Amino acid sequence: MHTKFENQKRLKKLTIENINFDSCVILAPMAGITDTVLRQVVRLFSAKCLLMSEMISSESLKHNNEKYLLDHEKLEFPLAFQISGHKPEFMAEAAQKLERISTFIDINMGCPAPKIIKNFDGARLMTDLKLASKIITTVKNAVKVPVTVKCRLGWDHDSKNHVEFAKMAETSGANAIIVHGRTRSQMYAGKSDWHAIGEVKNAVNIPVIGNGDIISPETAVEYLDISGCDGIAVGRGILGDPGLIGRIENYIDFGKLEPSPDIKTRLEIALIHCKKQVEHRGEDAGVKYMRKFFAHYVKNIKNAGKYRFDLVTSESLSEVESIFEKILKDISFLTN
Repeated sequence: MHTKFENQKRLKKLTIENINFDSCVILAPMAGITDTVLRQVVRLFSAKCLLMSEMISSESLKHNNEKYLLDHEKLEFPLAFQISGHKPEFMAEAAQKLERISTFIDINMGCPAPKIIKNFDGARLMTDLKLASKIITTVKNAVKVPVTVKCRLGWDHDSKNHVEFAKMAETSGANAIIVHGRTRSQMYAGKSDWHAIGEVKNAVNIPVIGNGDIISPETAVEYLDISGCDGIAVGRGILGDPGLIGRIENYIDFGKLEPSPDIKTRLEIALIHCKKQVEHRGEDAGVKYMRKFFAHYVKNIKNAGKYRFDLVTSESLSEVESIFEKILKDISFLTN
């Protein structure tokens, strides 16, 4: 299938330029999700994975807006920050501001959100390779840390240019490329194409990190084998299950397959997550910020819809704790 790598053992470590990491697993950047608190929760289960920030607008950073996106703790390292934009000079300035706190800088050229692409940011840059190349080169020349690029397979099914784009990124100075196995038009529908990601791996000499549909240790290993990638980036799979990356690493490194957390464990983790958000943002803002996560923590249990409603309308930490206690009592009653 991928003859260049068919006899190659699965790689357990990732190297980007001159940096050797102790893992080949990355927490993928997700806007509104991978804030400092979520990253710290993931770090509870993995001491060695590479964490990535939310997407940070280069224009916002230039005007000192959204500075809270730079919040981080020492324990999060290795930690990379991701920037977005379409003006090379702004992108370079943003990279320079982040350089002192970032293990490497990632350039977002894959976000499919309408509000991002309407400004010619994110995945829209895959339709203009000349501009994309200028951005990569300008950022690379502005900083001393490695520079990576996150992209998709292309704009739509009829304009897939993932291989051409990856070659351009390598020639422009990118030290690695992260490829999500869908086009922009697919958004997050359909299945991620790891064979196409493998085409990128076969086409370039820089590390290739695959992304898309990694929901278990088994899928992580399967997709590594299909693509021959140097690493994997786990995104939505960690929602409601921040320990997933740690279990993936244990399966890759030691062949140890650990079970997914049961509801009791999920709620214990959710409470840790919620308490950390309250510490970070204050009780009102912290509990409200957690509303986007609660549905994932209670998924696949009886009466999940009712519990979701109760949680997304909760306004205090004590209220959240009471709902969690009720869930556990209800489940205990139903199983006895």
